[in-house]
Amino acid sequence: MRPPDRKLDDAARAAWLAYIGGMKQDEIAAVMGISRQSAQRLVSQAMSAGLVKVRIDHPVARCLELAEQLRDRYALGLCEVVPTLGAGENAGQGVAHATADILESWLLRDAPVVVGLGTGRTLRAAIEQLPHVDCAQHKIVSLTGNISPSGSTAYYNVLFTISDKVSAPTYPLPLPVISATREERDLLLGQATLRANRELVGKTDIRFVGIGQILDTPPLVIDGFISEADQARLAAKGAIGEITGWVYDREGRLVEDDTNERVSSAPLVSGSRRPIIACAYGPGKVEAIRGALEGRFVNGLVTDEATAAALL
Repeated sequence: MRPPDRKLDDAARAAWLAYIGGMKQDEIAAVMGISRQSAQRLVSQAMSAGLVKVRIDHPVARCLELAEQLRDRYALGLCEVVPTLGAGENAGQGVAHATADILESWLLRDAPVVVGLGTGRTLRAAIEQLPHVDCAQHKIVSLTGNISPSGSTAYYNVLFTISDKVSAPTYPLPLPVISATREERDLLLGQATLRANRELVGKTDIRFVGIGQILDTPPLVIDGFISEADQARLAAKGAIGEITGWVYDREGRLVEDDTNERVSSAPLVSGSRRPIIACAYGPGKVEAIRGALEGRFVNGLVTDEATAAALL
């Protein structure tokens, strides 16, 4: 095991005294030999670092009902529906927490597994909720390229975020998400140095992906992977959503377009028997999520109550 970070160790100790020991801040300060303000700061740090887990023992009946209906309608192996938090800055925290819990349960398994990670804002938020996990027996591989159009690390690619959280080895795909040309993509994918990582992608036991919309403020445009002209052309062809850069329509069919011919991500799998969990929510993503479900690109879903109701 890795030696614990001293600051996190103090934060964990303070949180344990507060939530398990039932101590007040002045009592924690006395036990740890610090000021009351320092004790308060350490407990707050433990919360921010995801060291404190809050569990609600009573299930929310409406969320359970919606999850069951979604499982039945779309033949999902897993569906988690959390209460909607509104449209504010923290709207996705519930979905992120639920996704993190599922991912953590896989990382805590004793038997080695290969975890595939896509990209996206909600998935990144989920990774940030993870505690530190010692799980060197597992492997974590990126399902998509890690390079942005500027040549820098793609900000919402989560592989580098999770490498700070777990001891499992991580395997990036040092490629652009969408290459400039089809010929460039084919040349990059043909590199012998990438063969092992690409083969590992095919061995994933579970995958976690985000879902992006195409019609309304699409992440692919915001992040610079495609142009507004590309977006308009895709929309005209019926595009509704994307997963790891692959663009599809309302029926869950990949759109025939130059954009899809330049994607370097792992191919989308339809009807997989292995879990492919999507974490996505919000009114702007309802049709994109529905398209992914219709195409059987995912067989698991973590979303919020309002989105689940709209999908039904």
